[in-house]
Amino acid sequence: MTAQAIAANGAGMKRIALIVVSLALASPALAQGQVGTVPRGQYICELPGDASGNVGIEQSEENFRITSGSRYVTAEGEGTYLRRGDRVTMTSGPRNGTTYAVMADGFLRKIENGEPGRLRCIRRER
Repeated sequence: MTAQAIAANGAGMKRIALIVVSLALASPALAQGQVGTVPRGQYICELPGDASGNVGIEQSEENFRITSGSRYVTAEGEGTYLRRGDRVTMTSGPRNGTTYAVMADGFLRKIENGEPGRLRCIRRER
């Protein structure tokens, strides 16, 4: 190998190393998911019922309404939320820090101990 070929190969290896490092640094941001919104409307939150009664038992203190692309309202006040991928986190207001898993359009589950829990919030059509 000539000195010129060795230098060219070294420059190529440096480029590859930079690409690998860039991808590694970017991966946590990519893992968080795309920024998005939740469909507007009233979300009724409930716990599962049983076979002998209601399908769901409403937990009215958990209900909220999405009013715009990043705002919500509860009986206690209003705040903002951030959707990243399949997670919705209330970022201000009475539910600040509460996180939900997006199960489907208009269907959320409250995160409990790092996992989607039993409480489900379903958007009701008007």
